[in-house]
Amino acid sequence: MNAQPAERQWFDQLLKHNAADMPGSDLPWLNETREAAKQAIGTLALPNRKQEGWRYSDLGKLYKQTYHYQDDPVTALTHGDIEKWIYAEHESHRLVFVNGAFVPHMSSSHALPDNISIGSLGDRLLTDAALVSRWLGRDAWHHPDVFTELNRAYIQDGVFIHVAENTCVDKPIEVVYLNITFEQNVLSQPRTLVILEAGAQARVIERFTSIDASAYFFNGMTEVSLGRNARLQHTRLQNESVNAHHLSRIALRQAEASEYSGINIATGGSWSRTDISARFEGPHATCEIDGLYTVGEQQYSDFHLDVVHSVPHCRSRENFKGIVYGKGRAVFDGRILVEKDAQKTDAQLTNKNLLLSHSGEVDTKPQLEIHADDVKCSHGTTVGKIDPNQLFYLRSRGIDERQARKMICLGFAEQVLSRVDDANVHDFIHAQIADLFDQQESTI
Repeated sequence: MNAQPAERQWFDQLLKHNAADMPGSDLPWLNETREAAKQAIGTLALPNRKQEGWRYSDLGKLYKQTYHYQDDPVTALTHGDIEKWIYAEHESHRLVFVNGAFVPHMSSSHALPDNISIGSLGDRLLTDAALVSRWLGRDAWHHPDVFTELNRAYIQDGVFIHVAENTCVDKPIEVVYLNITFEQNVLSQPRTLVILEAGAQARVIERFTSIDASAYFFNGMTEVSLGRNARLQHTRLQNESVNAHHLSRIALRQAEASEYSGINIATGGSWSRTDISARFEGPHATCEIDGLYTVGEQQYSDFHLDVVHSVPHCRSRENFKGIVYGKGRAVFDGRILVEKDAQKTDAQLTNKNLLLSHSGEVDTKPQLEIHADDVKCSHGTTVGKIDPNQLFYLRSRGIDERQARKMICLGFAEQVLSRVDDANVHDFIHAQIADLFDQQESTI
């Protein structure tokens, strides 16, 4: 291994944490899972910039920080601390996690039938371990690395959503991951399982946020399994502290004729990376993944997509847009793999970026790897400045330059935001991005 001693010590320090009091510590299969993950960390190469998947990622600042597990629950927070981000009462089934741990008094899951389970993974490990064991890490096909194994080594809490066959959840399922630090930097590692059986339907909205300038490392893992004809609308909103490091993974598997619609918005954090892996396991399935990222002063934002077409007659659409200003840096690395048996595949991948400053940077690499001969596939990318003709048009109608640039950028972003069919969520994101432009007069 080529890992530097300091990097290996960083992981060794985290692996010293005693997991004896974690939920499910009396379950042999879960203890074996945790121990196998710890052993894997010792054998896997640590991410470094010589590896293709990490060539643009600078983890130096992460390794210089010491992070600690949150052993004691945070109980001082109230609904008032999160009300600006969440739905009004009774408009959603809400789960709130603080530093990765479930907070019941801030959550509200209204009356649910027996065929819908929405709650804490830690609680389910204590009350229904048999059901959890069917899905937790089941035939995990996503590419393991030290960070996914670190999450697996300390599976403790997170979201568990299970919707039975032909069942529709009546309200959005809202998950708030709130992080806050006091005296020590915190390591937050929730594990999320979303299982929709055949014909089930649900909407899941995940919000990643923090209070003040909290310093922490969020290392989350989400596994989504869609049965035949299941439908999931999945929205992820990441707007975190200027001192936050955010790493999240989504592993998606789709059965025949299932439909997945994902929206990913990233506007905050010092360093953020989201890896999305999608795999078709039955024909006639559809996967649409859209994203929007804004990256400003000293920020780093990274999206990696890996969409695998292994069966015929499936459709995928990936459309990501970025706005980079100041000294921000954005990375987009997207791949579509069409295996030889995946005939009649229809796949498109695009990434477009607005670069608003001379000191900003965009690294974009869309890829197509096709092994079938009867497909319809395309990919493309652009990086450019604001069109001077558009700017002139608005200026000629009496709009000052600052406002004109803001209008153009919001119009650019709206091409992704228009896919958000929930008015509350759409208006929240639109206002957030508009505020960002108002606050960054010197860099946009």
